[in-house]
Amino acid sequence: MTTFIYDWRVPINKVLKLSSLLLALTVLASCAQMGSSVAKPTGISSNDHGALVKYYEGVAKDAKLRLQENKKILQEYEAHPYYFGRQGLDAQSHAAANVRAYEKAIRESLIFADFHRKMAMEQIGQKSNQTKKVETNQDRGFTSEISEYSEYSGNKGL
Repeated sequence: MTTFIYDWRVPINKVLKLSSLLLALTVLASCAQMGSSVAKPTGISSNDHGALVKYYEGVAKDAKLRLQENKKILQEYEAHPYYFGRQGLDAQSHAAANVRAYEKAIRESLIFADFHRKMAMEQIGQKSNQTKKVETNQDRGFTSEISEYSEYSGNKGL
């Protein structure tokens, strides 16, 4: 009779390798940068450039307030590092990273606001050109447009 000897270490090693691989992929996916620091507005039409200008200026204003708060915190960490101990270095670098992130958000949102302001001005210019065209078309008589066609000229009986 042949005895089957089962080595329990082989499946455990495979499970450990697989779980460590899944853990590494999870950590990498969570650490990946997700996108731009300025989020796309929801609920605003992409053609409503005036509203988009207000939105991005509001984002810049909020980011500026948070930037000022983080600069005060960073100055406190730099002025009195001995108050905070070892964790103070981590908090100081975190505050510095927040300052950089808010400065970037301000720059991006102001760029977007300027872009949409220009688009709004172009939209206003196009609307005024369209209204001028409509006004000039209304000045022309309808009889001149109708008389151009031979089927409408003269009185042809029914």
